[in-house]
Amino acid sequence: MAVDGEAVAEIGAGLCILLGVAEEDGEGEAVRLAAKVAHLRIFENDLGKFDLSVLDTGGGALVVSQFTLIADTAKGNRPSFSHAAPPDRAEALYDVFCDALETEGVRVGRGVFGARMEVEVLNDGPVTIIL
Repeated sequence: MAVDGEAVAEIGAGLCILLGVAEEDGEGEAVRLAAKVAHLRIFENDLGKFDLSVLDTGGGALVVSQFTLIADTAKGNRPSFSHAAPPDRAEALYDVFCDALETEGVRVGRGVFGARMEVEVLNDGPVTIIL
C-alpha cells in the first residue's frame, strides 16, 4: 500500500480488510470483529476445504480505512455517507480494531487514515466476505 508514491505497508499472503466505521459502532464491536477476523476459517487446508484461519496460516492483515463502505444509495444517484462515523471517532475505532487484531496474534499492515491510498491486491482465491 502506498501514499503519495511511498510504500507505507506490505503484508505478503493474508487478508486485505476494508474497514468501514458506522456512526453507531463502538469499541466493543471493533474488538469482537477483530477476534472474528483472526479466527475465521477461510483458508484452504491440504484437502482444499476451508478450515484454516489467518492465524493458522501465519498470514498478515492489510487494514484499509474505507468510509465509502457505509454509503447509502437508497435515494438518487449520489451516495450519502451521513451514517459513517465522524473522522476522529472512525480513526480511533480503526486503531482499536488494528490493535485488537495484533493482540490476537495477527501481523497487521496499516494504511494512513484519511489518505488517498494506492492498494495493490493479488486476489488468490474465491473468498470475499462481508462482516
